[in-house]
Amino acid sequence: MNAKRLAAAMAIAVLGAVGMQAWAAEGNAAAGETKTEMCAGCHGIEGYRTAYPDVYSVPKLGGQNAPYIVSALKAYKSGDRTHPTMRGIAATLSDQDMADIAAFYSSTGN
Repeated sequence: MNAKRLAAAMAIAVLGAVGMQAWAAEGNAAAGETKTEMCAGCHGIEGYRTAYPDVYSVPKLGGQNAPYIVSALKAYKSGDRTHPTMRGIAATLSDQDMADIAAFYSSTGN
């Protein structure tokens, strides 16, 4: 890779990281906690597995990276991720809801 391409790639990576930090600041963890009632029933139970539509190990969300949580929720909402329960839940969430929920889970071990 030549020096110009390397510099451009590094600039894009830095701008992406800055953008993620700016995004993360938009979520409100306190507001997110009030929006997680539906999440806690599955994601708050250590080792929980669901049997619909297939046996699936449900991940614990506490401590997860906020941008990852938002990305996953957006993928469920768009249909890129296909778990029916998560698609139904994500379909009801606004971008602010997603940011708030992600801020809450990324700041806690719950």
